[in-house]
Amino acid sequence: MADSASFTYIANAQARKIEAEHISVPFMDQEVIGKVRSFHKRFAEYQVTPLHSLQQLSRRLNVQKIWVKDESHRFGLHAFKVLGGSYAVGKYVANRLGIDISELSFEMLKSKDMKERLGNITFVTATDGNHGRGIAWAASQLGQKSVVFMPKGSSEIRLNHIKKEGATASITELNYDDTVRLAKQYAAEHDGVLIQDSAWEGYEEIPTWIMQGYSTLIDEAMEQIEKAGDEWPTHVFLQAGVGSFAASMLGYLLSRFGKNRPITVIVEPNEAACIYKSVAINDGKPHAVTGFMPTIMAGLACGEPSTVAWGLLRDYADMYISCPDYVSAKAMRMLGNPLPGDPPVIAGESGAVGLGVLSLLQEEQAFHPIASQLRIHADSRILFINTEGDTDPEGYRKIVWDGMYPSF
Repeated sequence: MADSASFTYIANAQARKIEAEHISVPFMDQEVIGKVRSFHKRFAEYQVTPLHSLQQLSRRLNVQKIWVKDESHRFGLHAFKVLGGSYAVGKYVANRLGIDISELSFEMLKSKDMKERLGNITFVTATDGNHGRGIAWAASQLGQKSVVFMPKGSSEIRLNHIKKEGATASITELNYDDTVRLAKQYAAEHDGVLIQDSAWEGYEEIPTWIMQGYSTLIDEAMEQIEKAGDEWPTHVFLQAGVGSFAASMLGYLLSRFGKNRPITVIVEPNEAACIYKSVAINDGKPHAVTGFMPTIMAGLACGEPSTVAWGLLRDYADMYISCPDYVSAKAMRMLGNPLPGDPPVIAGESGAVGLGVLSLLQEEQAFHPIASQLRIHADSRILFINTEGDTDPEGYRKIVWDGMYPSF
């Protein structure tokens, strides 16, 4: 029996009180989404990532449909983060050249002429692994430098992946948010360009570009659902760190579907639930989780909400859930060892957690009231996004093979 005491939730009674058919999200309108998709399609490495339909698991959990958008295949980097990082780097360079990004491709930017026009640039960031690898890859593609800082406790394997992309990278003795501050200071002192997926007052343009870059994956998913002749999702579960990914997905859904958008559930690890904490305090402002955040969901171990993301998540998400690590570990095992007839999905710790939440809501009696409040039933069609694969293979095997973080 799972421990329901460490699983907490807050429903947002205000999220559905907007009357307008169409809710304006200026940074995520159809023109922006079109430019982002067009930019990514010009990469030689671009392919639409799989959208898996888990038919047998849907029956098991008594819902109509479960989809998993599988970002473990993205650009050979095994995580979605490169979508945001590459687009932000592209936008920065386009602005520097005085050109609209719709006129640029990475192939053009790699030319000798462009390199001479740009000169030398050092891109700087802080990361748990996936974002930094994406920035390092993008910088390397352009023949530019990158410097990447990682928080204490980061995986050595993820560090080495970043170094292999050509970055100068190191693991600090700081938590994630202090590592971001270190990266900011380093960029200021070394004439670098900070490409960070969190935003704060005075630093919001580049994080907005990163959020726009993420829209490629949700636009792909909607296109895949439509081509399959399926009905739209009724629910979307979104994991949150600083909130940029979750707000990007929610912003897209708001822009496209307005008040008819899917019910949206924000999921965080207990140790780093800054969105949940901010909602619980209920003064309208973002609030930080401080100290070290020892969760296996390293990509979500962020203590300070992004100022760009916070307003969307506060006003329009339908529920906020804080959960323990075993929830993600269970889903990693479920996805990697599927029911007969369903495809296997290699999901990392931060990528699997939403499905773990659904499995508890549907299978454990103590959680049924939450499922009822979310209106999850036999006709529900639920979308999950596996944001990463086994970017830390050793950690993955300890969970999936050795059974670390059991549910019982």
